Amino acid sequence: MTNNIPSCIIIGTGFSGIAMAIKLKEKGIHNFIILEKANEVGGTWRENTYPGAECDIPSALYSFSFEPNPNWKYKWSMQPQILEYIKHVAKKYELYPHIQFQQEMVSAKWMAEEGHWEVQTKQGRVFKGKVFISAIGQLHHPSTPDFKGKDLFEGDHWHSAQWDHRVSLEGKTVGVIGNAASAVQFIPEIAKTAGKVVVFQRSANWMLPKQDRAYKEWEKNLVARFPILLKMYRLKIWLLGGALFLLMKKGRTFLRKFYQKQTVNYIKEHIKDPAVVKALTPTYPLGAKRVLFSDTYYPALAQDNVTLATGGIQEITKNGVLAGDGTAYEVDVLVYSTGFKTNPFLLGLDIQGKNGISIKEQWKDGPINYLGMTIAQFPNLFIMYGPNTNLGHNSIILMSEAQANYIAQCIQKLEKDDWKSIEVKSTVMQDYHQKTQERLKDMIWNSVADSWYRSANGNIPNNFPGRTMEYMRVTKAVDFEAFDVEIGG
Repeated sequence: MTNNIPSCIIIGTGFSGIAMAIKLKEKGIHNFIILEKANEVGGTWRENTYPGAECDIPSALYSFSFEPNPNWKYKWSMQPQILEYIKHVAKKYELYPHIQFQQEMVSAKWMAEEGHWEVQTKQGRVFKGKVFISAIGQLHHPSTPDFKGKDLFEGDHWHSAQWDHRVSLEGKTVGVIGNAASAVQFIPEIAKTAGKVVVFQRSANWMLPKQDRAYKEWEKNLVARFPILLKMYRLKIWLLGGALFLLMKKGRTFLRKFYQKQTVNYIKEHIKDPAVVKALTPTYPLGAKRVLFSDTYYPALAQDNVTLATGGIQEITKNGVLAGDGTAYEVDVLVYSTGFKTNPFLLGLDIQGKNGISIKEQWKDGPINYLGMTIAQFPNLFIMYGPNTNLGHNSIILMSEAQANYIAQCIQKLEKDDWKSIEVKSTVMQDYHQKTQERLKDMIWNSVADSWYRSANGNIPNNFPGRTMEYMRVTKAVDFEAFDVEIGG
């Protein structure tokens, strides 16, 4: 390896970046650095602090397999405890000395002659590393649609991922634009103190009850004393997620109708107005868009101080919102719960591979990759939680661990055999991409055009077409025949 050059540079300290660093240390690779834009670890669980923020995967599975936590307070944990878990793991595995905080990456360039990457940060520093690993994730850039009149609104406003805790909502009329994963968590919370909440819904979402509850002390004590019980519970949740994958495929009419009926019954349990029940019932098949989980959203909509406005938004005025049906609502505060920009991937980053080719140019027609991690023309570059590795049925932590193991094998091989670079063959990448997209045509995500799962060209750039079990199997060992290797570091 090049003298005085770290083995690799990891970008980000969310679950993926933490998993990657731990796997490197496990394989005896300690010469790495992690760049983090903030002043603490945590990724999306550091950034998203809106009221009621919690995970929609049970805690026992939304945690590392090698670091079980018998102290989860709830079956589905809240943001503060998830963040504390990430901090605990980073501290236990002694990752903090490797982290360069408040260093936000803006560009990276492959230096072919030298055989390393140069990463420049917003703060003006340049870091060099033999391998460059992006672990910044997909839910990174908040998305706020360019509504007509958006800039005219005179009240406080923010995106749910950038919650302004300085503003009290007590007694105020709050307009919430959006009704997806984040909104169904914070709407019940703000409805407790706000004078009125108006939810502007563009389209309904399929939602199932979480059946969440606090763990009893005896349960926590039991799994702490007998760790095998927690492993068995984790296995059970994982297998159930694998079974839910059946809902991600087209067809499965009986199973899908069963869960759709369960949702409608769940709505009717709390909402008595037939018109509102109809408005809350989606018209697309369950699974085509992200399935939501909540025990509190429908009860919140039934409260006297919560109003559901359907049909989207015509425009925003200086003191409110004109809904799609023409009704004008005056609001004091606007909260945009309008999701994230997930495509293009690595948005805003200038990454240049061989001969100065940029990822933006390489992916102008959509992201093409191999196993969601590597790209032809970009030697020694790996992406975690990259294209076609998202899930709609299970825990993304399983994917992160599989990717960390795969990438660590590649770096170990580079070190051991003194390779200068490793780069996936273009033919292998193209073949993998085509087969992946062919499989995705048979998935339920391909059923509706108006979905963040689909891109403008009809491809599905985010999701993996199989179970986590399959991804773990194909990434367990690296097929080095799929790569071009340059000898001599």
